[in-house]
Amino acid sequence: MRTVLVIVALLLAGCGQRVEPGKEAAPAAVAAAPVKEQKRDDRPAIVAFGDSLSAGYGLEAGESYPDFLQKKLDEQGYRYRVVNQGVSGDTTSGGVERMAQALAEKPEIVILELGGNDGLRGLPVALSRQNLDRMITAFKEGGAKVVLAGITLPPNYGPEYIRDFEQMYPALAAKHKVPRIRFLLDGVATVGALMQQDGIHPTAAGCKIVADRNVFPVLAPLLRKRG
Repeated sequence: MRTVLVIVALLLAGCGQRVEPGKEAAPAAVAAAPVKEQKRDDRPAIVAFGDSLSAGYGLEAGESYPDFLQKKLDEQGYRYRVVNQGVSGDTTSGGVERMAQALAEKPEIVILELGGNDGLRGLPVALSRQNLDRMITAFKEGGAKVVLAGITLPPNYGPEYIRDFEQMYPALAAKHKVPRIRFLLDGVATVGALMQQDGIHPTAAGCKIVADRNVFPVLAPLLRKRG
């Protein structure tokens, strides 16, 4: 028995521990794994600031037009990060209330897509225009370039209201000298296979077209290629 204890003690001594007969060895201390810091994304931000058309209503994650826009930018060698700040159901008044959230990203570009829900609710066009005017001014003063995305309404809202609503976007773009997407859903809204069953929101395939054909060509002149 004594011989066995001596052998065990010698073996443990070789591991840097001293064990007295009859006592168990203390477990060796395990070094804590170093915490790996998450790399900060220092790419300049493009904020997609809008409503459900930006948020990707009814779609799976990664299928909104801002998601496809990010893929397009990556493919074309542009070093930007697209921040989706679309809120389903939001109006221009709601956009005014959350401008600080967008400005906190210190965006280089803001794609402003709001007003559709104002129109669907029949809100005064003058109010919508005033709110969009405030947002464009604030984003420009914050150092961002603004791209204004136009939208239209179903025909049952009457020709006069629709006319005033549609003219709001080119008038604001001209006043602030900002580029404009004539109609965000151009080439998509009239194609049933590219729209969801509600007839208002595009499918994933429709969002890809919106990003590639409608948004990117207007956005491209504002972009800088980086290494």
